[in-house]
Amino acid sequence: MTQRHWQTYEEVAAYLLNQIAAHFGVGHFEGKQVVPGSSGTTWEIDAKGCTCDASQILVVECKRHTKAGISQAIVASLAWTIRDVGARGGILVSPLGLQEGARKVAQAAGIVEVFMDKDSTTTDFFLKFLNQIHAGYSESLGFADAYDWEVVMNTQRKSP
Repeated sequence: MTQRHWQTYEEVAAYLLNQIAAHFGVGHFEGKQVVPGSSGTTWEIDAKGCTCDASQILVVECKRHTKAGISQAIVASLAWTIRDVGARGGILVSPLGLQEGARKVAQAAGIVEVFMDKDSTTTDFFLKFLNQIHAGYSESLGFADAYDWEVVMNTQRKSP
């Protein structure tokens, strides 16, 4: 069974955020889960960042939109979720970023915008956030025959 792109995008985002958790002031990130809100309802969140002592959390929302940036309404919904679950802030992961109104809401609500390429994997990715860039690239090599390799270094020194 093949996974849908949005599902894979969320899982890859959680994995990559976990690799760089310290940049967000948390000990680790966990994947999709349901968390209780003070309003009496529960919220399904795409990922959650937790401090080492689990006293504070960050709510992560992933939107793999490929035609338009994230709208103000989506960011406002995330802002309410953050408030209702008592999180200290949030992260919104998307390949296109936020629309102008959404950016204003994110700034007011303590939501960090993370750009992640729409086709990112756990090894091949591009992330941009907080004036930082993180990227990964992998390449596979296959050999059908056996080869002997010799590495020769030629150094030349100039005489003083």
